[in-house]
Amino acid sequence: MLEAFINSHPLTPLQWGLAILAAFLVGVAKSGLNSISIINVTVLAMVFGSKTSTGILLPMLILGDILAVIYYKRHVHWQSLLRLSPYLIAGILLGAWVGKDLNEVLFKKMMASIVLLMILTMLYWEYKPIGKVSQSVWFSGSMGIGTGFTSMVGNQASGFATTYLMSMNLSKLHFIGTNAWLFLFVNLFKLPFHIFSWHTINASSIGVNCALFPFQIIGFYAGVFIVKQINEARYRLLILWLTVFSAVFMFL
Repeated sequence: MLEAFINSHPLTPLQWGLAILAAFLVGVAKSGLNSISIINVTVLAMVFGSKTSTGILLPMLILGDILAVIYYKRHVHWQSLLRLSPYLIAGILLGAWVGKDLNEVLFKKMMASIVLLMILTMLYWEYKPIGKVSQSVWFSGSMGIGTGFTSMVGNQASGFATTYLMSMNLSKLHFIGTNAWLFLFVNLFKLPFHIFSWHTINASSIGVNCALFPFQIIGFYAGVFIVKQINEARYRLLILWLTVFSAVFMFL
């Protein structure tokens, strides 16, 4: 898919510049500012197309998850993560089945609908006390399935994951560390579907990844520096507003 795209539409310097910017922002997002990840999805979709871009982005996300897990490995709330795991798997399987045979136009519409759903989810829980329902099965289930499904279909699950982890009232470092382990699990679980079912990851896409990985690593350590400058209260508020802003950005 990607090889045919590149052969018929060679990337321009502007497109390469956008791809490099997206790689840098993937690194920044994985350092603890995950809510800006929707910008990466938008930029890569502009360059490579909606469905093809998911195969470009996934290896970048996995590298970012590995960097984050190594850096924040001591800060993880396993109970929150384990509670979500069965629903994550269910959401990924549902997304793999739904998205496999969608054409490009329908895929774009689904991605836009997911973004709108994320916006509504964030706004709803912003005005409703999450702590009162965070322990309920239906809350964990809906957030887990939503995270798995939106991650599989469009690599844009930060809204649901952020809502769930924010409801746990985790510290800044535990929020980042738990989020890193959560998405490492999700993205590794998605990998076989992209290779063997969707065929969005192949030798051509990995070649593009290798060209972009250095910029992603630079972005990660730039993000780590930024996160260190933000205190606990401001970090929580920043993540909430970045999530809403990023979702509106992609929807527009």
